[in-house]
Amino acid sequence: MKLPSRVKIVDVGPRDGLQNEKGQVPAEVKIGLVHRLQDAGLKEIEVTSFVSPKWVPQMADAAEVMAGIQRRPDVRYSVLTPNLKGFEAALPSRPDEIVVFGAASEAFSRKNINCSIAESIERFAPVVEAARAQGIHVRGAISTAVGCPYEGEVAPERVEMVARLMQQIGVQHVGVADTIGVGTPRKVQAAMEAALKHYAIDDVSGHFHDTYGQALGNTLACLEMGIWQYDTSSAGLGGCPYAKGATGNVATEDVVYLLHGLGIETGIDLDKLVDAGKYISDFLQRQPNSRAATAILNKRIG
Repeated sequence: MKLPSRVKIVDVGPRDGLQNEKGQVPAEVKIGLVHRLQDAGLKEIEVTSFVSPKWVPQMADAAEVMAGIQRRPDVRYSVLTPNLKGFEAALPSRPDEIVVFGAASEAFSRKNINCSIAESIERFAPVVEAARAQGIHVRGAISTAVGCPYEGEVAPERVEMVARLMQQIGVQHVGVADTIGVGTPRKVQAAMEAALKHYAIDDVSGHFHDTYGQALGNTLACLEMGIWQYDTSSAGLGGCPYAKGATGNVATEDVVYLLHGLGIETGIDLDKLVDAGKYISDFLQRQPNSRAATAILNKRIG
């Protein structure tokens, strides 16, 4: 299949990337990252998560972060709202999009959000209804779409089931997420095909972790299917809390380098993107977890 001529990137670094950081990242640093990402040309940014600070202390400043952003009319700012309470807390900050998530693995759902897959979807139904009534776009994430730390391999039929349930409650877009990064190209394509049984190609995206170094290969395999939307994280922020010592989200810089090399438009300035990743990496006192960023930064020194 012909590759897409343009790809949309959702940078999830400020939310998914930072949520598991042990040391508190101040609101102004998170806001600084969002500003640098939009300066680099990102039009979709997952900013924060309206969750109980008891469970995710790093996201306790969600309202402050949303209030501090100098918003641009051409950028969509999304937030994670796992339940109605989270959605109601998010509403005053005027998100353009909310994100709900369900797992394709029963064991992961129980361990992660303490309920079955079916129960998790039931819990999201009023959130989706409330968001759409306010004209807020709703994106759903299907986590553990290829593999689970507790169940092992996840069958594509499970992904299809979650996609069908999400579609039934009014979720407008689904992201197929390889949460622990165990997927390989054919397995990821099978998971995508399962989601495509219930969603049009324009309403499906990929979210790949790079635990086993497969994220770019999986991205290319999905590009070959015509999938043109992907979640990535600046500087490769975000470990995987369920796979010890594992790297997390694929780095935005690496995906953009790949896409530009394929002649695919992103609207993103790679040099400015590297600067954004360096900004947050410097604050965290570590090197960016991106091969492309490392190469570009080394070249600058040279």
